Amino acid sequence: METNPVAILDGNTYVLSDSRGDIRPAENTPLGLFSFDTRYLSRWELWINGEALDSLSVDDLSYFETRYFLVPGAATHYVDTKVSVLRRRWVGESFDEEIIVLNHDWSPLDLQIRIDMASDFMDVVQLRQSEAMPRLGTARARAVDGELRLSYERETFFRETIISTSTPAEVDEEGMTFTVRVEPHGKWHTNLQVQTILRGARGRDVRANLAAHRSRRRPEMSAALDDWIRSAPRIVAESDMLSNTYQRSLVDLAALRYSPFSFKERLPVAGPPWSMSFIARDALLSCLQTVPFVPQMCPPTLKLLAIGHGTVVNDFRDEDPGKILSEIRYGESAAFEEQPHATYYGAADTTPLFVVLLDEYERWTGNTELVHALEYETRKALDWLDRYADLTDRGYVSYRCRSERTGLRNQCWRNSPDGVSYRNGTLPGYPLASCEVQGYAYDAKRRGARLAREFWSDPAYADRLEREAADLKERFNRDFWVTDREWYAVALEADGSQVDSLTSNIGHLLWSGIVSEERAGRIAELLMEDRLYSGWGVRTLATDSRRYNPLGSHTGMVWPFDNSFIAWGLRRYGHAEAAARIANGILSTAAFFEGRLPAAFAGYDRGLTKYPVTHPAIGSPRVTASGAALLLIRVLLGIEPREGTCPWSRPCRRAWAGSSCWTSRAAGAGWTPSAAAGCPFRTEPSTVPAGRAGTS
Repeated sequence: METNPVAILDGNTYVLSDSRGDIRPAENTPLGLFSFDTRYLSRWELWINGEALDSLSVDDLSYFETRYFLVPGAATHYVDTKVSVLRRRWVGESFDEEIIVLNHDWSPLDLQIRIDMASDFMDVVQLRQSEAMPRLGTARARAVDGELRLSYERETFFRETIISTSTPAEVDEEGMTFTVRVEPHGKWHTNLQVQTILRGARGRDVRANLAAHRSRRRPEMSAALDDWIRSAPRIVAESDMLSNTYQRSLVDLAALRYSPFSFKERLPVAGPPWSMSFIARDALLSCLQTVPFVPQMCPPTLKLLAIGHGTVVNDFRDEDPGKILSEIRYGESAAFEEQPHATYYGAADTTPLFVVLLDEYERWTGNTELVHALEYETRKALDWLDRYADLTDRGYVSYRCRSERTGLRNQCWRNSPDGVSYRNGTLPGYPLASCEVQGYAYDAKRRGARLAREFWSDPAYADRLEREAADLKERFNRDFWVTDREWYAVALEADGSQVDSLTSNIGHLLWSGIVSEERAGRIAELLMEDRLYSGWGVRTLATDSRRYNPLGSHTGMVWPFDNSFIAWGLRRYGHAEAAARIANGILSTAAFFEGRLPAAFAGYDRGLTKYPVTHPAIGSPRVTASGAALLLIRVLLGIEPREGTCPWSRPCRRAWAGSSCWTSRAAGAGWTPSAAAGCPFRTEPSTVPAGRAGTS
């Protein structure tokens, strides 16, 4: 796999290349031009006089645009090179590249410039599985009227790549060749455009009449990015790294949005290379992380999830009435139901998180209209918790994959096959009730009660939900508490057996509020012990567990998003110093990645590596990692919504080295936190009127 692929993206159209700008076929390497879960280019290689090029530098201009500075041949040729090459590319529904060849010699140069082009039209889901799947469609490559047309067709599924150039070229079925003369100290250039086509039943691109999918030009995209950043609160800090991380996170959040078919608003996508589609868990969590900063992410997310809520019992899709979906895919395997992911419901946590987000959004913005509009779907979601989610008759939300051939085994955030295990390494059976999902359900019932009482004029329903939440909390603290270890089990099996491993999930329990007050201190201690806390952040699994692996996604790695909710939970229960320690550790990793928080990194002790070690299979940027930066800043400042006025702030004493000043520019969520006496944060008054907020 390319260790550090260069990525540019716009929505779910994205390009991953090597440091030369080339896309080369290689085993298990997800390089290419991708859109709507299909790889439209699997080869895009530039040659000059038969030589490959070598990279001098890569200029990361914006999330949708980059430049590569190159020379022909190996690095030993640099001293006497007479030719240099600039590749400038950008995406905006289509993919465009400008190639400039510069002659640094006193004599003219005759050059043959070749670009090899191909597409395998692989489904991203199948590409990730690394399995040689038989292709049941027909692939074609045609040179037509100066264009190269690559296509794949299987019954009604038709994808096409159309490549054109601004200067004459010899076009064949494997690429384009330019035979040129570059005058002394002159230059030659061409513009290449790559269109990605999704043809429908009538032979037209299904996006042709959708305004949300028209091609956007660079000035328009730059202006939209500027507007996005201006809409967020501004942070000024003595620490440049903190300011840069905040700014970089806002840019990444803007980049990681797209519009599905038949939905004009832009929604969060999880992140490249495998999840540039709508993954509901990532969308919900990132909205929760960022609602005080960019609340405009929330309404489209909530509305799409409401539209797509389950209506029938469908085992293939793990669907139930009222259940909130897990993901939406558009690839070949989804189209022919070889995978259930066209609209898949295999997640136990998205349904309670939907209710939690709706309430949190209203608290910050006072948007009661959305609360009223989504009343029916919210009631259905709360009903699902009791009517369909309890698979063991023990009163807990549990899961079991019903789409046995291709569905997800673990349907919580620890969704790898070994993500949930006993301390001795044994894998549990199913149905399984994951601990943090019970916390989410508890929080959903409490928040649902507030919505019912304050906005739906249904106090009886509110009373019922509050009783159910109280009962759930009491039972949970009895059944999940591992008495001899003094921590909460990560899950319960169907017979009530406690899956007794120590995991980061206990921090999510603090965030949800389901932890009893007398046990919160013990949970805070465990989170900061060496077996969980690496010095950078909290590991997913304790080091004394048999399956612990510092490079395992859910068996030892550190996830910034996970830690952001842990820090939020610690702060909720009054453990501000521990919350600040986690926030500082996670935020400090951004300095190693040009201001960007990694999606995840190895669970090695900080004293061993001195820098966070990332895993090449976990891509970046990730929407929940970008959201984590904002939530951790919120935790450090202690910002919470407050009824009818600006939010209040209780900054952590050890918040960050250097003072910070906040001033709001968000018209829909104007706020400026007040600073506690003696804290390292300064504030300025905001001239923007505050929106209504609820009590946290």
